[in-house]
Amino acid sequence: MRLRYTGNVWLHCTSLGKRFCGFYAAVAEARAVLENELDTIRAAGTWKGERIITSKQGPQISVDGSRGTILNFCANNYLGLSSHPEVVQAGIDALKLYGAGLSSVRFICGTQDLHKNLEQKLAQFHEREDCILYASCFDANAGLFEVLLGPDDAVLSDELNHASIIDGIRLCRAKRLRYKHMDLNDLEIKLKEAQSSRMRLVVTDGVFSMDGDVAPLQGICDLAEQYGAMVFIDECHATGFLGSRGRGTDELLGVMDRVHIVNSTLGKALGGAAGGYTVGPKPLIDLLRQRSRPYLFSNSLPPPVVGCATKAVELLLASNEIAQSMTAKTMRFRNNMTKAGFTIAGSAHPICPVMLGDARLASVMADDMLKFGVYVIGFSYPVVPKGKARIRVQISAAHTDEDIDRCVDAFIQTGRKHGVVS
Repeated sequence: MRLRYTGNVWLHCTSLGKRFCGFYAAVAEARAVLENELDTIRAAGTWKGERIITSKQGPQISVDGSRGTILNFCANNYLGLSSHPEVVQAGIDALKLYGAGLSSVRFICGTQDLHKNLEQKLAQFHEREDCILYASCFDANAGLFEVLLGPDDAVLSDELNHASIIDGIRLCRAKRLRYKHMDLNDLEIKLKEAQSSRMRLVVTDGVFSMDGDVAPLQGICDLAEQYGAMVFIDECHATGFLGSRGRGTDELLGVMDRVHIVNSTLGKALGGAAGGYTVGPKPLIDLLRQRSRPYLFSNSLPPPVVGCATKAVELLLASNEIAQSMTAKTMRFRNNMTKAGFTIAGSAHPICPVMLGDARLASVMADDMLKFGVYVIGFSYPVVPKGKARIRVQISAAHTDEDIDRCVDAFIQTGRKHGVVS
C-alpha cells in the first residue's frame, strides 16, 4: 500500500484515496497560482492593507495599534452624518419598531412603509417623479442598463466612469461607445455614430471619485438634446453637498430639468450606512421594479439603515446649512496644500487627491501620516491608472479649521521626509 503526503494529510493512493489525492493536488496548484499573484502585488507596492477602526465613523476615530484618537481624512462622510445623534437615534427607533431585517425581497414580503417613505423623500429631494431603492449604488448601476437598453439602443460612456457603471453596461446588449474623459468633441463624434440607434443614453459620473473633477453637464445636455439622447449621472460623490441646496452636480450646473436619470448612494453623505437608488421618470421606475435583477433578487434594505437615511434626507430638506459649510473648508485645504508645493487634482470638490505618481511612495507616505495622527490611504493600480498613484484626502463638514491645518502640517512634514516638497 502506497502513502502520499498532500501538505496536511496522508492518504492511501488507492481507490477513494486516489480521488482525494487528485483533489488536494488541484487545490495545491491553485493555491500556488494565487500566492504568486499576491507576491506580485506586494512587489509592485500596490498591496492594500486594512486598518482596524475601533470607534464610530467621524472626523476623529480610534485605530487599532495607534495611541489616542486619529484625524480621519479619507472617509466619504462628507456631511458628518454617519454619527450625527439624530441620524443614529432614527436608526435605533427603526430597529425597535421594524426589526433587524425583512428576510425577504421587496415584492414578496419585504416592503415596509418606511421604504416607501424614503423613496418618496428621495424623489422629492432630487425633484424627480419616482425612486427605487437598492442594497447599494453598485446594485443600482447593475440593475438599470440591462432593463432600459436593448440591442437596438446605444450607450455612450465616459472612459473614466466608475467600475459599477462599467459592469452595469456590460450586462446590457446595447451598442457601447466610450468617449474620452469629459471630452465634448469626442462625445459628439460618438453621438453621430449612434444616430441609427433607437435610443441613445449618455452616461457619466457627476463627480469622478478618483480625481474630484466635475462632469461638464451643461455641454453634455446641449449635445444630448441636439442628437436626441437621454442623460444619466451617477451622483455618489455629489448628493447632499454640491449645489446651493446640496441636490448634486445637476443643481450645481443648472441642469436639474435636463438630466433624465440619477443614481446615487445612501452610503456616503446620506448617513454613510448602505443602500443606493435610482430616481427618474415613473414609467422607468415601474419597469425597474418589474425587471431589475438586483432589486428582484436581493433582500430589502434593513429598517435601521432606512431609518438613518430618512433622517439624513429630512435634515437636508429642512436646511442647506451643512452643505454650504463645505466650500470654505475644501478651499482651505486645497489652497494651503498647493502653497506648500503639493499637486492637488480636481477643483473645488472635497475630494482632494494629493498626486504622487509612485505607488510605493503613496503607501509609505500614508503610513507615515498615521504616525502624525492623520488617517489617509494611498491609492494605486488598479484603483487608479499606473503612474497615477495618490493619497486621496476627503474633507468633511465635521472637520474643523484646526483639523484641516493639522492635516496640512502632517503632509508637509511627511512630504519633506520623502522629498516630495522642500
